[in-house]
Amino acid sequence: MSASAVFILDVKGKPLISRNYKGDVAMSEIEHFMPLLMQREEEGALAPLMSHGRVHFLWIKYSNLYLVATTLKNANASLVYSFLYKTVETTDSKILQEYITQQGNKLETGKSRVPPTVTNAVSWRSEGIKYKKNEVFIDVIESVNLLVNANGSVLLSEIVGTIKLKVFLSGMPELRLGLNDRVLFELTGRSKNKSVELEDVKFHQCVRLSRFDNDRTISFIPPDGDFELMSYRLSTQVKPLIWIESVIEKFSHSRVEIMVKAKGQFKKQSVANSVEISVPVPSDADSPRFKTSVGSAKYMPEKNVVIWSIKSFPGGKEYLMRAHFGLPSVEKEEVEGRPPIGVKFEIPYFTVSGIQVRYMKIIEKSGYQALPWVRYITQSGDYQLRTS
Repeated sequence: MSASAVFILDVKGKPLISRNYKGDVAMSEIEHFMPLLMQREEEGALAPLMSHGRVHFLWIKYSNLYLVATTLKNANASLVYSFLYKTVETTDSKILQEYITQQGNKLETGKSRVPPTVTNAVSWRSEGIKYKKNEVFIDVIESVNLLVNANGSVLLSEIVGTIKLKVFLSGMPELRLGLNDRVLFELTGRSKNKSVELEDVKFHQCVRLSRFDNDRTISFIPPDGDFELMSYRLSTQVKPLIWIESVIEKFSHSRVEIMVKAKGQFKKQSVANSVEISVPVPSDADSPRFKTSVGSAKYMPEKNVVIWSIKSFPGGKEYLMRAHFGLPSVEKEEVEGRPPIGVKFEIPYFTVSGIQVRYMKIIEKSGYQALPWVRYITQSGDYQLRTS
């Protein structure tokens, strides 16, 4: 290790956890880090490496934490930064909670009360977890990113998926998750079955990557409670789930009428919930009047948009919204084209990619029975349709 010591600080610069590796830099030197950081920020000279006397601070910020390494020498900076970023990737917040408490550890008969995960082979899970009812909840959540240009052509279409687990299992269970993964199906001679081709797959550290590389088995001992098991991406062309058409008419520079048509292009058995269609309007518009075939419309002048809200939008349905605005007698020239229409929605019990959890096997030495529950959700990501 090139660094003398490593610290994890809160957003105010208070040390939460520290580790002294070499002992050649006083641990109190970290007190100079935050004042130095604030001074550099004010001067506009912020840098990833800062110095105070003979002590160098190499640091990164993650969420509301600072990870700081101190050193006296001309250390290998790339190695230190690699260590800091690796720490972010492999440190589990649930385990940190066992160290960061409101009470200090007391020495008892010469032994400190060290969290059990320190000596545990599985660093992200504690020993001795017990539940009366053993259950696993699996959420498959897919966000659709879409960009459509003014003539109706799809410029960008992708699906970003995550599989999140909520685990209430006793002991040290091993879980195996089976998906309709195309590579797996081809390996096992089931290529005719409906499958999906996953790209950019990333796993939680608990997954045995060697098993996945060898035979596409997703095998793991899970952390307790909530965590994200994996994420993936699909760049396949997606038919826009909610299609929007918009027409603007201006009358003698004194009023404008906007007509918006929304159509659900997903299967009729499904329903999109909490739909919000954000329609841009001229910045000098006033005196709004609305007419909607479903839902309600609200003018938000601070954002120059009309928000059309539809609580429940079944697949195959088509709805209309008309908005009338007054305009000043002297019309402003529109220097740029209109901003795109944005859409937000959530469709439960539905995945646009067709991904399926085929099975979840739960193996634990005590042999208890456990129930896995699966829920599918498709939602809007960055979903925009240009109209001019």
